[in-house]
Formats: sequence, structure tokens, C-alpha cells
Amino acid sequence: MGLIKRHAVSAAVVCLLVAAGLWLFYPGVPARWVFLAAGVAFLLLSLILNAREAQTAMGTRTVRYGTGAAVMALLALGIVVAANAISFRHNTRWDLTENKRNSVSPQTIQVLRTLKSPVSAIAFFRSDTPGKKTAEDLLAQYATYSGGKFTWRLEDTDRAPALARQYGVESYGTVVLEGGPPGQVRTEKVLDAEEEKLTNAIVKVTRAGKRVIYVVKGHGEREIGATDRGGFSQAKEQMEKANYEVKELFLARDPKIPDDASIVMVPAPKTDLFPQELAALDGYIAKAGKVFYMSGPFQADATVKHLSKYGVVVDDDVVIELNPLGQLFGVGPLVPVVGQYDPHPITKDMGGIMTLFPLTRSVAPAKSMPKGVQASPLAQTSRQSWGETDKTVFQTGKATPDPSEKTGPLSVAVVATVDVPGEPKADAGEGAKKPAPKARIVVVGTADFADNQFLGAQGNRDFFLNVVSWLAEEEDLISIRAKDPKQNPVVLTSAQSNLVLGLPLLVLPGAVLICGIAVVMQRRRAR
Repeated sequence: MGLIKRHAVSAAVVCLLVAAGLWLFYPGVPARWVFLAAGVAFLLLSLILNAREAQTAMGTRTVRYGTGAAVMALLALGIVVAANAISFRHNTRWDLTENKRNSVSPQTIQVLRTLKSPVSAIAFFRSDTPGKKTAEDLLAQYATYSGGKFTWRLEDTDRAPALARQYGVESYGTVVLEGGPPGQVRTEKVLDAEEEKLTNAIVKVTRAGKRVIYVVKGHGEREIGATDRGGFSQAKEQMEKANYEVKELFLARDPKIPDDASIVMVPAPKTDLFPQELAALDGYIAKAGKVFYMSGPFQADATVKHLSKYGVVVDDDVVIELNPLGQLFGVGPLVPVVGQYDPHPITKDMGGIMTLFPLTRSVAPAKSMPKGVQASPLAQTSRQSWGETDKTVFQTGKATPDPSEKTGPLSVAVVATVDVPGEPKADAGEGAKKPAPKARIVVVGTADFADNQFLGAQGNRDFFLNVVSWLAEEEDLISIRAKDPKQNPVVLTSAQSNLVLGLPLLVLPGAVLICGIAVVMQRRRAR
């Protein structure tokens, strides 16, 4: 009995440790319950056999302090366990990285929350494939924001070769998405699990067909396929990623807007459009068409005056801005930095985001609106701006505001809607009448904001694509899109490097040493 009395606690500890090890590393082994029961039995037996000694020891100060510490440790452990249990059901993320590269963008959240049909994703990864953990985290966020409409699973290409062959998967890291209304399920493959590609793929599988955007050419407009600084190749790429089909339109040859046109874009013609071309645009607008017109300073004056019939006035000037914000972006006074937006679906998520409008005219709603037309400004410059009417500013590079010139804030983009004659159409599904269709027009005083040089600057891409989405009547795609994840290395000077090296190696240990010496000397004096 004495042997059991002395070693019962040790036996209990050993049994409990074995049970914990089996629970962690071999959860399917039933023997863990045997060791757990044996450990509890030895512990109770030890308490019974050593009851008198335990009662005597409880009166000592050491045991009381030890018991208090044990209670505090158990209380802390309980708080941690409870916090983990709560976080498992109700979790929140804080992303402190630059550009929020570990969180999905507002546009992705909006697309996921407005899903009308389920979307499933199969991610083909091997256990050692680079980026597997990042892809899992991204797909998990998609599922969280979709309200159950987005589901996903992982598959090993090597272990499921038939499934990979079925979807034509040839490389690790490929994500296959399936979705769409019943009977119209579509499939899209994404070779890299990046947010922008995944969100665009979801848009493609959930929306039937592609909307066609026609870009007018023939009068010195920006070339949609040009890759130079002033070209629109990047704008075309971004529109195609968003499931739009972009085509050129030579109106001078055939002055007719195709029937499948969702948007007609006129990117800053240098010469005026012919009367038959303007008539074709008027006829298109009269049928609830959508037009995106971009102007250029002191160019195509007769054409921009034609826009006044739709409540839009394009002034014969170029906006100069002496705002110090431009110096932060390395641009001059001919590139206004816009941070003030008027309430509209296009700009509803643009608060706090700046856009650059290089070489822009001032564009404003007409004081007297034509019948059936509503127009309002979209973006405005600061008070340090004015509309320069002297064309020699491009040669001299210098300008001063004259009393006759408009001063800021100046509008550089205007949106207009035009009532279309006709009765509201009945909705076959609900029996109610739909609102009468309206033509939509957006006029911007420059095309440079969307060219290859400036499209990626600050909020320019979001503003451009938001205009396209609103004109195409796809308001659920209007938001702030995912930013490119970028790694910014920290570059230190020699002095900063020495400080970073010396602080943890010399300063902090030295401070602790000095404090220790001071405490020892103080205690010796106290004696």
C-alpha cells in the first residue's frame, strides 16, 4: 500500500500524458480512453491515500500561493478556450497590409452578395504547390461573403487525374468555376488563383453573353489597340476582363450604330464628326442608347457643342490646377488631381480615392436643361484651379488666371439621362410595368485619364470601369476593384541600418544591465 501511496501521482501523470499523446497524434486509437480512465483513477486514489498529508500541507503559505497560481492559470486557460470557441463561430479579420492585399475588394464582395445562382469552384493543388495556402484563404473569404452561393473544394491533380482530364486541367494551381442559371451552366478556368481573375470568372459564368462596346474611329480618336503611352490597349484589356467585347466602329464609312451595341465610346476625336455620324449617334440615343464621350482641349469644337442638346456644356479651355497634391504624384498644373465627387452610383465608392485628369476641359451641366434631360456633375477639381483659355499655355508652360476665366472648383465629368418616348413595358414575371427606358450619356473632358499612361494611376481605372458598368446598366459591378498585390522592400540608409542593428543588440540589453546594476547597488545601500 505504501508503494501505491508514494507513486500514485506519478502513475496518474504518466497515464494522462499518454492519453493526451494518443489524442493528438493517433485520434482513432480507442486505447486513449483506457489511459485517461487509469490516470483519473490513480489521481483519485492518491488524493484518498494522502488526504491527511494534503490537509496539513494546505495550511502552509507555499501551498496557498501555489493553489492561487494554479487557479489563475486555469482561469486564463478557460478564457483562452472560450475566446477560441467564440471566434470559431464569430470571426473578424483586420488587414493592416498596404493595399489590403490579404482582403478581398469591395467589388468582389458586391459581386458575391448579389449572386443569383450558385457558383462552385474546384482548386487543383498538390500539397506542396506554392500558393496553396493563399488560394485556400481567398476561396474561404469568397464563401464567407456569398451567403452560401459560392462553394469550393480542393483536389489533388495527381490523385484525381480523371477529374483533371474532364476539365482540361494541365497545371497545378488551376481553379475551375462552374455557375449560371439552371440549364445554362458555364465553366471558366483560372490558371492563377488571384482575386481579379477569380471575380471576373464569376462574372462570366453568371452573366449570359457578352455586352459589346463599340469604339468610334476615323477622326484621330485614341486607338483602342495601341500600346503606346497614349493608346487604349490597357483600357480594352480591362473591359474584356470584365466580360465586355470591344470592337471598332468606322461611322464615316457606314453611319449606323449596330443593333448589338451596349455602349458607344467616342475617345477624344481631334476633328469634328460628320453630320451623318452625329445623326447616327442621335438616333442611337433616341433608342435608349448609351454613349461615353471623351473630349480634348481645343479639339472638335463643333462636335462638343452638339452635346449641348443633351444638357452638357464643354468649355473651350484647359483646366490648370496649382494644388500641392500634384507634386506628390510628380505631375504639373496641367494634371488636376480630383478628390471631390458628386453623389451618383458611379462615384458612390470613390470617397477618399483620388483620380488624375490630365489635359482636361471643364465640363458642366447646362443652366437650362432641354426637355426630358437630367444632367449632373460627377467629379470636380479644387478651388486652386481655373479654366485657361489661352492655347499658348502648351508652348510656354506658364499661365495665370484672368478675371474672365472660370475659377475652381470646376467640373471635369458630367452624367446625363435622356427620356425616350414610349410607354413603360409590362414585366411578364410580375405583371407590373417597368420604368420607361432612358438613354445614358457620360462626358469627360479628357481621354488621357484612361490611356495607358494614366489608367493605373490612383482611382482612374475604377472611375473608368464604373462609368462603363453604369452605362451598360450593370450597377452591381460598380465598386472599387482589387489592387495589384505588391511587395515594397524597405530601403534603409547606413545610419538607419546601424540603428536597427544596434537597438536590439546593444541598447536594450545595455539598458537591462544598467537597471540590474542600479537595483543591486540600491539594495546594498539599504543594508
